[in-house]
Amino acid sequence: MAEAAPPAAEVVAFPSSGLTLHGNLYRPPGAGPFPVVVFNHGSEASPHAEGQALFYVSHGFVLFAPHRRGHGLSRDAGEYVGSLQGPDARVAALVTQTDDVMAAVAYVATLPYVDRARVAVAGCSFGGIEALFAAERGTGIVAAIDFAGGAMSWTRSDALRERMKTAAMNLRIPVLFLQAENDFDTSPSRVLFETARAAGRDVRMRIFPPWGTTHEDGHAFCRGGASPPWSDEVLSFLRSVRAFRGRPAVPR
Repeated sequence: MAEAAPPAAEVVAFPSSGLTLHGNLYRPPGAGPFPVVVFNHGSEASPHAEGQALFYVSHGFVLFAPHRRGHGLSRDAGEYVGSLQGPDARVAALVTQTDDVMAAVAYVATLPYVDRARVAVAGCSFGGIEALFAAERGTGIVAAIDFAGGAMSWTRSDALRERMKTAAMNLRIPVLFLQAENDFDTSPSRVLFETARAAGRDVRMRIFPPWGTTHEDGHAFCRGGASPPWSDEVLSFLRSVRAFRGRPAVPR
């Protein structure tokens, strides 16, 4: 049986640090108020989040997929991170692009059908790093999901490892770290989980069995769909977050 089609996307504009950025907004039918996941893409030049939208919208969430400066719908606003030379330059860009993530969070909070008390962030690969950095700031969000953040760059940059460890020690909201065993490197999830836990932060981690046969397959574990392998883990995590308790939250 063919998988259900993802919901239609609305292209929206939002401001960030003097730039005008764009993203894709997906919403369930009805008036809300709905919980929200702001999903952060990786380093790809042309991001897409249809699979994530299919999953989250089917569970009663608004899914906002902002395109950070230099990427996709925002390619004319700032420099594409993949064009930067050297891993440390990319780390600096990721830190700057956290402003874009927080601007996206602020934008969704203005939507009349959104429950501003139930906004989470998630991301895959570079987007997982962005979810971690957003969780360090904590403003306007109640939970973060880091899929494979740093899996392809953990060993390439001392600056990245130290910056991510610092973020893990300073988390202001609960964070879930997720990876497949055959990802390029599961050290980021394992090390950051232990670092955050030692600092008394509210964190979970799950390393799933291999997904596919290659490192590339394992890194693509974060892809969504009607019933992704991580669905129960993510929904259980979100239901455990205090802001979702006692509300018509995570409905299905």
